[in-house]
Amino acid sequence: MTLIMLLVFLIHVLLGLPLFLALLTTAVVGFMFVDPSMIGRIMPQQFFGGINVFSLMAIPLFILAGNLMNASGMTERLMHLAKMLVGHLRGGIGHVNVVSSVFFAGVNGSAVADTSALGSLLVPAMKKEGYSTAFAAGLTAGSSLIGPIIPPSIFMILYASLTNTSVGSLFLAGVIPGMIMGIAFMGLNAWYAWKHQLQKQGGLPSMKMLAMAILGAMPALVAPFIIVASIVLGFVTPTESGALITAYVALCGMLLGQLKLLNLWKAIIDTARLTSAIFLIMAASATISWLLSYAQVPAQFVELLAPFVDKPVMILLIISLITFITGMFMEEVSTLMLLTPIIAPIAMMAGIDPVHLGIIITLNITIALITPPMGACVFVAAAVSQIEIIELFKSIWPFVLTAVLVLILLIFFPALTLWLPTTFG
Repeated sequence: MTLIMLLVFLIHVLLGLPLFLALLTTAVVGFMFVDPSMIGRIMPQQFFGGINVFSLMAIPLFILAGNLMNASGMTERLMHLAKMLVGHLRGGIGHVNVVSSVFFAGVNGSAVADTSALGSLLVPAMKKEGYSTAFAAGLTAGSSLIGPIIPPSIFMILYASLTNTSVGSLFLAGVIPGMIMGIAFMGLNAWYAWKHQLQKQGGLPSMKMLAMAILGAMPALVAPFIIVASIVLGFVTPTESGALITAYVALCGMLLGQLKLLNLWKAIIDTARLTSAIFLIMAASATISWLLSYAQVPAQFVELLAPFVDKPVMILLIISLITFITGMFMEEVSTLMLLTPIIAPIAMMAGIDPVHLGIIITLNITIALITPPMGACVFVAAAVSQIEIIELFKSIWPFVLTAVLVLILLIFFPALTLWLPTTFG
């Protein structure tokens, strides 16, 4: 049954059917094997039940906060600060790309939004300073992976809703891995700049210029601390935190005089479109997840990995491989919704901390965003860079390898993810 469902899904995706319809059609095929009478009774329940979770309301709020930040000019302020901090180094504009992604991740939590917002501004600037189009686009797509790792993260909220894990702990656990990812991509950029003998652009900024840049970017820099601190200290729920940060960004935009009514309306419309797409996929994925659970597929998977239950590192490596390969051919939200209920019980049996598992799964799914043939960030980066997608697919592998090395580091050293949650209780 499982193989037939997979075949049906792949056929529908190749035919260009919308993803949520492909998932629902696959679910219908599965129910035909199990019990056709469930199609009318169970499918509607699971479809709406999959998104009837209070914590998921945080997703559109964080998306809206990111859109409002773009509309309010905060993104440009963060990029200016990044330029003041690292723009004077060799390959400075590439470092600006990575540091801007770190800053941008603190509000939006979306890799695709990061690629789109920063790529259109930074790729042309990188090309002017001697970067190849392929490397500039690849670095933009690669550094965007920091978005879902540093809080807030849409993937972490979804994982928390599926496993009853603390969102605050997951957000704290993502800080150090996100920083490590940023350092890794800055190292890759430094190697490229050294190899191609790129020249430094400008000197060190004066203290006054740096202070002015920090002051200008301060409203955006404060946002991540509001998000994490309010949740960790127990003042608000993740959903309330999303509402709080949205109101904060909107207020800052109005006080700065850059958030106009037309921009506000456009941000709301863009948020509604993206949220609708995400929730339809989540609902359809929840239906298939219930069906697989009913057919005892997770139990069969547990039996398959039972010999490794006393080897948590091996379990994580196998889980990472499965998640990585699945993410290459499947949309990321669907991958998370389908695989988490299957692999989480196995990881718990092996004694793996659910917070650590959440970071590993999130990073795996995020890496798939730059991996052929379905990597969404690669397609966005190719579009904003005006480069052929095949050419970018050929040159993206150093960035994939860099991210995979960070993933392996986190697997072997769980303390890198668990230190902050443990420290703050």
